[in-house]
Amino acid sequence: MHRRVVAVTGCLGFMGSHFVRACLARGWKVWGIDKMTYAARPGVLEELSRVAGHDDFHFTKADILEMQHLFEVDLLVNFAAETHVDNSIMDPANFVRTNVDGVQNLLELVRGKNNYEMPTFVQISTDEVYGDAVGAPRTEDDPLRPSNPYSASKAAADMLILGWHRTFDVPYKIVRPSNNYGVGQYPEKLIPKAVKYLGLGKPVPIHGDGSTSRTWLHVEDFVAGLMKVIDDGAENAIYNLPGAHEAKNLEVVRAIVDAFFDGAPPRPFEELVKTHYVRIGEDVRYAMSNARVARLGWKPVRVFDDELRKLVRHFRENFVW
Repeated sequence: MHRRVVAVTGCLGFMGSHFVRACLARGWKVWGIDKMTYAARPGVLEELSRVAGHDDFHFTKADILEMQHLFEVDLLVNFAAETHVDNSIMDPANFVRTNVDGVQNLLELVRGKNNYEMPTFVQISTDEVYGDAVGAPRTEDDPLRPSNPYSASKAAADMLILGWHRTFDVPYKIVRPSNNYGVGQYPEKLIPKAVKYLGLGKPVPIHGDGSTSRTWLHVEDFVAGLMKVIDDGAENAIYNLPGAHEAKNLEVVRAIVDAFFDGAPPRPFEELVKTHYVRIGEDVRYAMSNARVARLGWKPVRVFDDELRKLVRHFRENFVW
């Protein structure tokens, strides 16, 4: 099997670091790139360097908007992004800078290669680019209707990639996963944030009345799906990677509370949460069709309820600042 050389931007983030581990386990050479923002996990750098074979992992601290050189690689997998919707509402310009202008710079670096040396640009997008999914799950051919600055910036990046392919023949694969969860996630996301608040004795904040619905995908299932798309997916195509568990946010927090207190919470659930926190631009539901990726032979295998209980224990025992 061809030993690939892969550039991974955002390699110290939650999803990116899990993907790098999988690449190294395959014996691939990885050039990791990360700006090391607040959401990066610096401890992962030492781990990745230790587990990698001689010269299998090379790291560069860099902002994707400021990169001026691209080594000869087979794949450029872009995880680098600002991702938290609340932050995008407070500072949209920063999201445009990284998620749009940064992607444009990466595309230009790919375009600067000879045609036969262009790496495939693998963009990690999001289910949020489709906007509200009321009714049938969204397919890869559905229009993009983003609802907030974060999802708009990710949709814009997807459009840039399609434009650079049509005009400059830049090869690409776009992957749109649903909500990821797992070990290593920054505590601005729902599951680690809820555990952190419970551990501090604070009520867990919930947007609206908690009725918004999300589909959950374990990060290891995501990595397996991404690898399947890289290995067997068509070039110049888009793939949804939906999880198999859809639930309302209030239901997820209720399950977190139950797991945190081992089924015996000290107070009624209503006293442990705080609802009706307003997030403008909130989507009521995300849902995607898995038909295209299913034809490649991939589906998620982790059971959400089982993984959630293990994850709550992990975050309860490992405080994250």
